[in-house]
Amino acid sequence: MAMSKGRSVKVARKKKARPSKNTPPSAQPTPLVARPIASFDFCRSLVRSVPDFPSKGVVFKDLTPLLANPRALHIVLDGIAERFIGEHVDAIVGIEARGFIFGGALAARLNASFVPVRKPGKLPAAVDRVEFLTEYSRDALEMHKGSLPEESRVVIVDDVLATGGTASAAAALVRGQGAYVIGYAFVIELSALSGRERLLPTRVESCLIY
Repeated sequence: MAMSKGRSVKVARKKKARPSKNTPPSAQPTPLVARPIASFDFCRSLVRSVPDFPSKGVVFKDLTPLLANPRALHIVLDGIAERFIGEHVDAIVGIEARGFIFGGALAARLNASFVPVRKPGKLPAAVDRVEFLTEYSRDALEMHKGSLPEESRVVIVDDVLATGGTASAAAALVRGQGAYVIGYAFVIELSALSGRERLLPTRVESCLIY
């Protein structure tokens, strides 16, 4: 480009838009997961269906046989962890109670901190609290105040995604401390209950979808 002698030209630079509170910065492209489908079929074969639990008409997906099988447990944990490789994850928030099992192990795999979200009265120090409706009743969750530094990038983990009410409540606690929810991870997703739609547009990862 020709320029007149002795004249400087200023080029305006575009200012980067700052993300609004609780909106995470642009995520890395989701890595492709090469884990064979057959390995998850093996895990699916270990999930036990229990009719009329915890109430009549409900078919409960029992993960205890899967937890008892070391191979299946490794497949599930690695299958979730692989989906967040390359992501900047500061903390895993696990939801009581089975979210602790998978969340703690996932935090170790991703070199992230683990933060428990518990039912009322279970945490000893000052807490933040949120009430919500589940598919069965009205409930509440609590998290210790100051658990997450502001702008931390968080993945919320639980065993089952049903209506999404519990995960959404956990997200409210995370965002209440100024952190970002960059994803949700579940072992089982009950697609007929449309929980995924409730959590979108945030990323949702599940190993076994029913």
